[in-house]
Amino acid sequence: MTEAARVDRPILVLGAANAFVAVAMGAFGAHALRGRLGAAPLEVWHTAVEYHLAHALGLVLVSLVSAALPGCDRVRWTAALMTGGIALFSGSLYLMTLTGARWLGVVTPFGGLAFLASWVLLAAAAWCPRPR
Repeated sequence: MTEAARVDRPILVLGAANAFVAVAMGAFGAHALRGRLGAAPLEVWHTAVEYHLAHALGLVLVSLVSAALPGCDRVRWTAALMTGGIALFSGSLYLMTLTGARWLGVVTPFGGLAFLASWVLLAAAAWCPRPR
């Protein structure tokens, strides 16, 4: 396998680390927060975990796509947007649930937009020229 056809290891590590954190947050919510929070805050927590895990797996996918499309900047930008989306979307929901700071809800849609943009950009990466 040539250097150009290798998986983007930093993105793979980022995806795996985020998957680990998402599972840990899910377990924390299921065990430590159950009984301490009402149904509505637990549902918010669950939504944060769900999107966190989905986009952690998205990062793993992006690391694999990087091998098929070496040198395509759109792939790296996709990873950056997914990572930012995790921080803004899931991070704001985690913090809002733990602190009760409702104002963090204004941050959440920016994370959602980053998620949407990341998937559009990944689709656009399909049109990156392949190296010969």
